[in-house]
Amino acid sequence: MGRPLQSRFEAMLRVAAVIILALLFSSCSLHENPSYLHLRLSEDPTTLDPAHIVDVQGGVVAAKIFDGLVSYDDKARIIPGLASSWSISKDGRVYTFHIRKGVRFSNGRELTSADVKYSFERVLSPATNSPRTWLFDRIKGARRFMDGKSADVSGIKTPGAHRLVIELSAPFGPFLGLLAMPGAYVVPKEEVKKYGTHFSDHPVGTGPFILVRWEHGSRITLRANRAYFGGAPEAAGITYRVIPEELTAVAEFERGNLDALKVPAPEFRRYSQDPRWSKRLLSQVGLNTYYLGMNCRRAPLNDVRVRRAISMAIDRKRILDTIYEGRGVLANGPVPEFLLPSGSRDFPYKYNPAEAKRLLKEAGYPRGISLKIYIGNEQETLDMVEVIQQYLADVGIRASIIQLEWSAFKQAIDNGDADLFWLSWQADYPDPENFLYPVFYSGNAGPAGNRARFRDKVFDGLITRAETEPDTKKRMELYRQAQARVVEMAPWVFFWHKKDYVVLGPRVRGYRLYPISNSDKGLGVAVEDK
Repeated sequence: MGRPLQSRFEAMLRVAAVIILALLFSSCSLHENPSYLHLRLSEDPTTLDPAHIVDVQGGVVAAKIFDGLVSYDDKARIIPGLASSWSISKDGRVYTFHIRKGVRFSNGRELTSADVKYSFERVLSPATNSPRTWLFDRIKGARRFMDGKSADVSGIKTPGAHRLVIELSAPFGPFLGLLAMPGAYVVPKEEVKKYGTHFSDHPVGTGPFILVRWEHGSRITLRANRAYFGGAPEAAGITYRVIPEELTAVAEFERGNLDALKVPAPEFRRYSQDPRWSKRLLSQVGLNTYYLGMNCRRAPLNDVRVRRAISMAIDRKRILDTIYEGRGVLANGPVPEFLLPSGSRDFPYKYNPAEAKRLLKEAGYPRGISLKIYIGNEQETLDMVEVIQQYLADVGIRASIIQLEWSAFKQAIDNGDADLFWLSWQADYPDPENFLYPVFYSGNAGPAGNRARFRDKVFDGLITRAETEPDTKKRMELYRQAQARVVEMAPWVFFWHKKDYVVLGPRVRGYRLYPISNSDKGLGVAVEDK
């Protein structure tokens, strides 16, 4: 009975802290620019140079300054960007893009197809040292260019100022979606040459906003680009404040100094139950999967019956509804439903402790087994895994919990030391491939992503065929089969896809959430000064 009382006491302390902080900030109104949208970043971006962006914060801000050939809408569908249209050859290797005419960088120069070629080759160039070369290394001639054997990438051609042709070495179904990522944003060569390594502090793009000032570690100010080809933003600008502490961010929001707030987990219940704020709460299923991984190379987990027994021993829904407060959607596999609908397929691992015991007995373990569960040092994770531990004990699985700080935990998982481990997978782009190939393909076993060390020839064959299938419908069907095979072989206990929640202040109109944060261009969001 101690933990619920402790949780209530901690919640009371948090509310009191928010009130105190709000009072402390009461004289610090940030609305000297009342027509600007005021938002929070939890960390300062590491860079605003598209060739080097790997962090969420950098992607969020850069999406307002730059554009790619394509983008994603709020349903994770590919939509036109700098390219007004495109076509793909029947064999899936050649992509022809028609670049919009009249699009200008914020320095006034018109965009051409040569800028796209330059931007992509800049990412591939060893001199840039970009961590995003994998976006373009499937293009014909990319490897020769990267090895210094060619002056340009032969597979990127510019037959006209507003026409771009990209030829891949082999078909790769998700390629178009990669072009929506920050690493594929288009930059002007002359500005990169002008500023060199300081281009990050002087970014010039074609996007709906223009950088005014970046006070590192404090705030980033953007003003609306009234000449934006997609139509001028509703807001006059955006001010991002860097606020690492969640309680400070909550206090600033409730004081009216932030117009929107990503709800911290400890504050979810308060905002969702408050009549004032609950009506202004938005939610979005993220590109993620939370799971309990199993080391498929280690006995007894190398027996699929044992893995299935573990999945059936745990009441995922009850944990989601109670410990996790309903902040997610139950997973029927690794891929979120909005990316790959499972149709009428019935998920085979519903809570069934009797069947779990039968499977353990059938596998040769009538007296149960002993396992170790490795977790990171988050309190919320420990709370959940202690409940999981009890569910496992009920079917004869004696699980001990080993909690480590993050670097030691990650090292233990990479080394294959753990029997079971609690992790989440955050996808880079909204394609089923990114939830399947990195984490289950046998060639990625270990630190490369497949930390369950799952090896299955059937799955490998399906995912390999899917990657090179040019027909979208056929490719999606192969993904469905690949996911079904993963579920059948049960290398993970599939828990949920976490939801993100944002609460809006009273000034905001037209705010939307996106599965991919760097898809949000800041268009259509208005603020009303009151």
